[in-house]
Amino acid sequence: MPPLVIAHRGASGYRPEHTEAAYRLAFALGADAVEPDIVATKDGVLVVRHENEISGTTDVASHPEFAGRRTEKVIDGVAMTGWFTEDFTWAELRTLRARERLPALRGLSASFDGLFPILRLRDVFRLVDRVEAPLDRELGIVAEIKHASYFESIGLPLDELFAAEVNEAGWNTGEGRLTIESFERTVLAQVQARGVFGRRVFLLEASGAPADLVARFGDRATTYADYLTDLALYQLGHQLDGISVPKSLILHTGADGNIDGASDLVDAAHAAGLAIYTWTLRPENRFLAPSFRVGTRKADFGNWQAEFRTIMDTGIDGVFADQPDLAVHVRDGLPAGLPHPLSPA
Repeated sequence: MPPLVIAHRGASGYRPEHTEAAYRLAFALGADAVEPDIVATKDGVLVVRHENEISGTTDVASHPEFAGRRTEKVIDGVAMTGWFTEDFTWAELRTLRARERLPALRGLSASFDGLFPILRLRDVFRLVDRVEAPLDRELGIVAEIKHASYFESIGLPLDELFAAEVNEAGWNTGEGRLTIESFERTVLAQVQARGVFGRRVFLLEASGAPADLVARFGDRATTYADYLTDLALYQLGHQLDGISVPKSLILHTGADGNIDGASDLVDAAHAAGLAIYTWTLRPENRFLAPSFRVGTRKADFGNWQAEFRTIMDTGIDGVFADQPDLAVHVRDGLPAGLPHPLSPA
């Protein structure tokens, strides 16, 4: 089966991420699913933002009434300065407007700054239901639960809040429309224990270790790399539905530093009974592997078709893309084949 195209934070290459405009455009451009990142407010409302620190994706800095909320925090071991969702009520956050996170790179998207409000998770559920209703295809949500251990430490259990939202929205049906992903396996298990149906996907970085394990074990924490051995993948295959990895783990780098093909990770994951996804497909030179860049301007599109095709030719089950139409274009050019028995329905 050709890979799913998952719109990364919506059509975030064209509109400010995690806005209604970004999600609606994503489906209009052919995406199979959208990916909301989930964080919480002070009063326990789940909102969709890439991070709980929102200075780069909203106009919060231009609101004098919130100037005193600017602060320093350590989130999952990373020191940050800015404004954080957990220091605002939903009534306060709804007064903010979204901004393009990469304005120097994506001027077109930045031209929409200030037009769209922040969304709650419940708004995304309703939006997808409304968009899907007149269509003859099923649309999905790949919900990423962010910084679960941190939020639990301040009295905001994301698993509990998420389960309540899914049930209230009528999305806990087991029909395959919902996928839950996280860089922390603990919260995936907690969500399952709360009776939430949906594929569970473990996000793996190319380096480092999961924040939930670092919080418990410090330097003795299992690293992301430890999960990529054949034995570890086999064990994950008995506990989860899939893994999702950065594209650097899919593309194989030769001795000269150029991409000369793909790694065997997709085959290894499938052999372990896991679906496998990768992130993030983007056409700009800044994000392409060196072999696929054209010219020197970071904002220019390089040979994105070749990179996207190299990744999709591995048999990967799904790709996250900022410009979903470009990923759909490459996918539709793939030769038709029999569905992989482990590919999502």
